[in-house]
Amino acid sequence: MATVNVLCTQCNSDQVKKIGYTPEGKQRYLCKSQSCKKSFILDYSNKAYQPGVKETIIDMTMNGSGIRDIARVLGISRNTVIDTIKKRI
Repeated sequence: MATVNVLCTQCNSDQVKKIGYTPEGKQRYLCKSQSCKKSFILDYSNKAYQPGVKETIIDMTMNGSGIRDIARVLGISRNTVIDTIKKRI
């Protein structure tokens, strides 16, 4: 039987505990470190929730890419791009 070492997507801590399943049947995890306390899934079905996508949106915006261009390249909704930009700026 193989084991997989799961690290927190926020703080990269290895103090992670399984806390159940999502309605789609994906395993949920909880970071137990004192500074984090976040829950996460390893394989999100929604691309906008994957780690690093929001930072990529901001980077592409700062480099002059348009909203429709960002949405097409990353494979996410234009509304998600607009909401992310509004929250960060």
